[in-house]
Amino acid sequence: MISDRKLEHLLICENYDVEFKNKTTGFEDIELIHNVLPEIDKNEIDLSTDVFGKKLNSPLFITAITGGHPAAKEVNKQLAIAAENNGIALGVGSQRAACEHPELADTYSVVRENAPDCLLVGNIGAPQLNLAQKAVEILDADILAIHLNPLQESIQPEGDLDARGYLDLIGQITDTVDIPVVAKETGCGISAESARQLVDAGVDFIDIEGAGGTSWAAVETYRADDRYLGEIFWDWGIPTAISTVEVTNAVNVPVISSGGIRTGLEAAKAIALGADAVGMALPFLKNSASQEALNTFINRFNDSLRIAMFLVGANNIEELKQSNLVIRGKTREWLNERGINTKVYSRR
Repeated sequence: MISDRKLEHLLICENYDVEFKNKTTGFEDIELIHNVLPEIDKNEIDLSTDVFGKKLNSPLFITAITGGHPAAKEVNKQLAIAAENNGIALGVGSQRAACEHPELADTYSVVRENAPDCLLVGNIGAPQLNLAQKAVEILDADILAIHLNPLQESIQPEGDLDARGYLDLIGQITDTVDIPVVAKETGCGISAESARQLVDAGVDFIDIEGAGGTSWAAVETYRADDRYLGEIFWDWGIPTAISTVEVTNAVNVPVISSGGIRTGLEAAKAIALGADAVGMALPFLKNSASQEALNTFINRFNDSLRIAMFLVGANNIEELKQSNLVIRGKTREWLNERGINTKVYSRR
């Protein structure tokens, strides 16, 4: 059942409209301040960043996509080759299927085989304490992600609706494995309050996976016999730009901004809001048919990020974090209602 579900998820994401309908990421409300005198050489801009001892050529994560079905093996192989060749990070989908069914392990281990030096992120759910070490071993992971997906579980026909004790289990997982742990949503974002709880539980890294990109309520709606609940909650969640600000203002751990980011310009805005890196999933899945398509997408992302940095006068990622910006519209209203002073971003 798990393996079949993984294939359904993959096919739905490849062939159906699974993105938010009426809610955006909020990045349209973020404006970087143009610098007519950047005083830097665009060709010397450094996109590299360090994440837990590994250097990335670009602050880009291919966030959790797939695994757990034989058809996913080739997708993961192509993503691994692209990540290795371009010096970016790669995460896999939930590894529960491989941990419980060893015959599926190669749909994940193929990643390390083709990306020996890549920063790899494993993936389990909060209730899967007993699978944590096995997941790390299968992937030879550098980081272990714990995915949090209460909305998806609510819409999924076979969803797990008992979320009691998750924080305690997360704390036990962080104590069990000897690599850093990242807590990640799956498209609904993370609030300031939840971020503080996760860090208190021992999490080293947060991937916000905000609203505005892929809706897993949408994915599960296509699988459900009755579309009623999925249609209601299709657009549920905290927009990515807002979640980025909430989390980066609440905790002092590295943060990945993800959820609907599609370009280097949006990535630049996320980093200027305080993120350390950015993540994308669906665009990589859509381009996974060939290395040419993947490399073109990555190069375009890097080029647009570099231009955005040039236009604000940022030589590197740390300087980009200090860029002036203006927060407008619904994003500003939300953050002000949440007690976050948006004016500080324009006074740097």
